[in-house]
Amino acid sequence: MIVTLIVICEVGFWVLLAAGLAARYLLRMPRTGVALLLCEPLLEVVLLVVTAIDLKNGADPSWKHGLAALYIGYTVGHGHRTVKWLDGHAAHRLAGGPPPVKPPRYGKARARHEGRVWLGSVLGAAVASGLLLLAIWYVGPDGETESLWAWITVAWRAAGIHGLIALSYAIWPKKPPKGERTEPASAVPARDPEDVADLPVRRASKDEEQV
Repeated sequence: MIVTLIVICEVGFWVLLAAGLAARYLLRMPRTGVALLLCEPLLEVVLLVVTAIDLKNGADPSWKHGLAALYIGYTVGHGHRTVKWLDGHAAHRLAGGPPPVKPPRYGKARARHEGRVWLGSVLGAAVASGLLLLAIWYVGPDGETESLWAWITVAWRAAGIHGLIALSYAIWPKKPPKGERTEPASAVPARDPEDVADLPVRRASKDEEQV
C-alpha cells in the first residue's frame, strides 16, 4: 500500500504541476495556477499520515516506510527547484517571458551552483532522518526498527556522495573552451512560482471584462 501511494504521489505531483502551469499560462488564470502548485505539498502530508497509520495499525517497519520518508525528504529538498525550473520554461514558451537562466557551467560559479543544489540534498536527508527517527520513537525499543535505521544511513550516504561531487567542482573547476563566452551578466532569472505580481499575463479587453 505504501509503495502504491508513493507512485500515486509521484504521478499526482506531475499532474498538479502540469495543471498549475496550464492554468497560469494557457488559461490566463495565475491565481488558480498558484493554488494548484501549492496543493503539491498536500501529497506529502497524505503520504506521511498514511505511513503513520500503517505503523499504528501494527505493520512492521520495513523498507517501504523508509522509502516513503526518503521520498518526502527529496520533495522538500528539491521539489521547489524543479517547480521553479519548469515554471521558467513555461513562462518563456507559453507567455512570452524571458528565457530562463541556464545554470553556470564553468569556474567558481558552477561550484557555487553545485553547492546550493547539494544543500537541497542535505535538507532532504535531514527531513527524511527526522521522519524516520519519529517512526523509530513511535514503534518503541521493542519493535523491529533496523530497516528504519538503515534508511537513515542511506539518506546521509547519498547526501555525502552528492557532497563529494559538488566539492569536486570547487577543487577542480571546469574551464570554458577557448573562445567560448561565459554566461551573460544581464540574464534575467526565472520567476518563482509564488511571484504572481510579475507574471506576464495578458490584459483582458473591454469585451472580456463585461462577460
